[in-house]
Amino acid sequence: MELGRTDRTGDMAIFLAVACAGSLSGAARELGLTPSAVSRVVSRIEKRLRVQLMVRTTRSLRLTREGEDYALAARRILADLDHTESAIADRARPTGRVRVSSAMAHGRMVIVPLLQEFSRRYPDILVDMQLSDEISDVLAGQADVAIRFGALADSPLTARRLGATGRMVVASPEYLEREGTPQTPTELVHHNCLDFSFRRIEPGWPFRQNNEYAMLPVSGNIQANNGETLVQLALQGVGITRVGLFHIQQELAKGELVPLLEAFNPRDFEDIHAVFVGGANMPARVRVFVDFLVEKLCPPPSKTETGSRTHRGVHA
Repeated sequence: MELGRTDRTGDMAIFLAVACAGSLSGAARELGLTPSAVSRVVSRIEKRLRVQLMVRTTRSLRLTREGEDYALAARRILADLDHTESAIADRARPTGRVRVSSAMAHGRMVIVPLLQEFSRRYPDILVDMQLSDEISDVLAGQADVAIRFGALADSPLTARRLGATGRMVVASPEYLEREGTPQTPTELVHHNCLDFSFRRIEPGWPFRQNNEYAMLPVSGNIQANNGETLVQLALQGVGITRVGLFHIQQELAKGELVPLLEAFNPRDFEDIHAVFVGGANMPARVRVFVDFLVEKLCPPPSKTETGSRTHRGVHA
């Protein structure tokens, strides 16, 4: 290694200070050095490069053409070094804001209870939870991480599986005593069915009979854009609804809601994924948050499974 190579970035910083201050004395005051020490650094650079970088007089200082080129390169190199060191430091101690988009109920019941442990593990990360059953656009920058249910179409986003959930048709004992219990899916036409208000790929409720799958349109006098509202309405005896199992575990256990039409349940379990913009420039704060979710929600994959995939066309 050439003698003095390890001091080159320091020399560059001093040279840039001189160029910005327009004088050796001004740079010396800014850097807390003596003018003679600053002058020696500039002379050392010129000697190493065998070219004059500055024209110095008793009253002025200006850069030569070579000096301007050197200052431009030094500024770029030092900026790259700062960026690299910041990125590496961020990996060691991730910082910043992570915007997380999740469905209302799943976020409240599954994601939010994990945040206390996450915040203790990563105290410098600010988690910005956005709970809504409306779909956020990750590619457009509306969220850093989005929790998605169901099959993922193709997309430049990266997805990591967090588990799966099924759905169930339920009603309260009060409603069933008042309106009767449907024995087949077609009998739902006589009942007040509480459904989601946002558009889905397949409108209606799916059922399976004699190994045949059918999507049955349903109707009712109330819709909602989130599952928690539908569960609350069902508990009040307003009607019948179909929601994810994670919504209603406690209500089923207490008998406050009753499963319906289980013989026709298509067992359409939906995978749950965290989707995000991946790649080499993925922020460490996003990476550790997704890793944390996988650690807490998804068991270790088998040898035939992979923990992350890239999809084209994910609706996120």
